[in-house]
Amino acid sequence: MKMRKIVSVLLATAVTVGMLAGCGSGNGSSDSSSANTPSGTQAQAKGKVYYLNFKPEADEYWQKLAKDYTNETGVSVTVLTAAAGEYEKTLKSEMAKSNAPTLFQVNGPVGLAGWKDYCYDLKGSDIVGNLTDDSFTLMDGDKIAGIAYVIENYGIIYNKDLLKKAGYSADDITDFDSLKKVVEDITRKKDQLGFSAFTSAGMDGSSDWRFKTHLANLPIYYEYKEQGINNTDAIKGTYLDNYRQIWDLYINNATCEPTALSTKTADDATADFVTEEAVFYQNGTWEFNNVADIGEENLGILPIYIGMDGEENQGVCTGTENYWCVNSKASEDDIKATLDFMNWCVTSDTGVESMCKDMGFVIPFKANLESENVLVNEANKYMENGKTPVSWNFSTMPSEEWKNGVGSALTSYAADQTDENWQKVVTAFIDGWAAEAAASK
Repeated sequence: MKMRKIVSVLLATAVTVGMLAGCGSGNGSSDSSSANTPSGTQAQAKGKVYYLNFKPEADEYWQKLAKDYTNETGVSVTVLTAAAGEYEKTLKSEMAKSNAPTLFQVNGPVGLAGWKDYCYDLKGSDIVGNLTDDSFTLMDGDKIAGIAYVIENYGIIYNKDLLKKAGYSADDITDFDSLKKVVEDITRKKDQLGFSAFTSAGMDGSSDWRFKTHLANLPIYYEYKEQGINNTDAIKGTYLDNYRQIWDLYINNATCEPTALSTKTADDATADFVTEEAVFYQNGTWEFNNVADIGEENLGILPIYIGMDGEENQGVCTGTENYWCVNSKASEDDIKATLDFMNWCVTSDTGVESMCKDMGFVIPFKANLESENVLVNEANKYMENGKTPVSWNFSTMPSEEWKNGVGSALTSYAADQTDENWQKVVTAFIDGWAAEAAASK
């Protein structure tokens, strides 16, 4: 199984992840051709690289890396970073231009379906040869259409010091019932304590992916596990009651009223956490740089418990939805330049240092470095203790429209928590899945 391979790599390398799931905010671009280049190299350079970056939180590091590569090789590298939640829209727009990205990203099999005709076969490339395991390739039949470039974890990040002030430790939280007990006790005492249990569950475009995608992964994971499958055209929604109870816990024990969630952003949630207004914050190891100000010694991460039998043996969510693809429509010179740049990023001292240290990635390549990300190390402890990580199944969600339908229904339910409104979440989840899956055929 792919997840066992991912786990074995993470344990064997004991390394780091620092950033989201498709997360954060920001937008930037830079053309490194303006950088000073070594004498004579610019004239020798053939081809150029145009990378459409998925991760806004890593933008400044990609801009610097592009300039470093140009300085070293003379090859022009442009990096454009899509705004949070706007990647697919930006990709469609940029691909329609004559100067289209030569390097882009898809989020897994569903994302690949729409772009497979643009994916160069990476088979035999140097970067594939540097993978630690072939399970990190994204296949289209016999073609290697994409290659994972980061492995990540997510769960419930928490402030150890605040949890202690509330009278608890992580040892007191082993399943949904114990989490609920701690959270509701903090809510009862929040005026006395001076902080709330959860950060705001913002439902604008910068933040709603945490719940319509990452949180929604939990009921999907358990349904797939029960059915012995890894994809479906017709989700049953067996565990949507569990989805409801964890969502209720988040929104009714937070720093803001549930009716305010539609206006809350990712920045609001991060601010809640770093200003110590909340103990718990659902997010991933990629968020490390944004929350480290509370003190690395105070950072921990818990699994997302939703009330399943045996969940005391569950670890955090571990996987990837980040696959690099090379534009097969680009010129031969640009394709070669892009393949060389990709391989340099994961093999050179400069590239690996930037990806592993500055960006905080766990990269599934032989040159991966030991972790400096406390959240990654905390996440790995669950695996080291024999806990089963939750696989990332949200790459099988049928479309962005499906996610948006679920997100909209979750927002409406938060504002008016009736059974009728929850049924709209169920309908968006089940009927929306079937409709979007059929539409993609």
